[in-house]
Amino acid sequence: MKNLESRILSREELAAFRERNRGAKIVFTNGCFDILHRGHVTLLKQAREFGDCLVVGLNADASVRRLKGPGRPLNRETDRIFVLLQLRSVDYVTVFGEDTPLETLRALRPDVLVKGDEYDREEIVGAELVEEGGGRVERIKMLGGYSTSGLIQRIREGS
Repeated sequence: MKNLESRILSREELAAFRERNRGAKIVFTNGCFDILHRGHVTLLKQAREFGDCLVVGLNADASVRRLKGPGRPLNRETDRIFVLLQLRSVDYVTVFGEDTPLETLRALRPDVLVKGDEYDREEIVGAELVEEGGGRVERIKMLGGYSTSGLIQRIREGS
């Protein structure tokens, strides 16, 4: 298995990565992945099955704070990267500082964009971009009862 540093791709490296892997079916999904739980692991495993390589777009710490509030993330970006790269299903991680992965998708041009089915097709950022490039969008059925926000709430309530 490659060392961890070589599996972290900057946005500038994404186009070259795409070019080096011409012919491989590249899958992309994204999220905060603040406290990794069974729902996340299931989504990532299923996403990987759509292609030859799974690239996970990870919201940077500042992006998570803007999206989830001042108490988040609970785990730093470097720790979230480390945990994701321990999963067999995750081949590479790229971090983005914006609130959406649109610029990351423009750089990578994945063959398959995967999101959970809690998002309607029209809500999936970058769906049109991926499809215009000949790719497709896949929505995966999410496991009920698994969410980081719900987990944090239960911890705070002591239940």
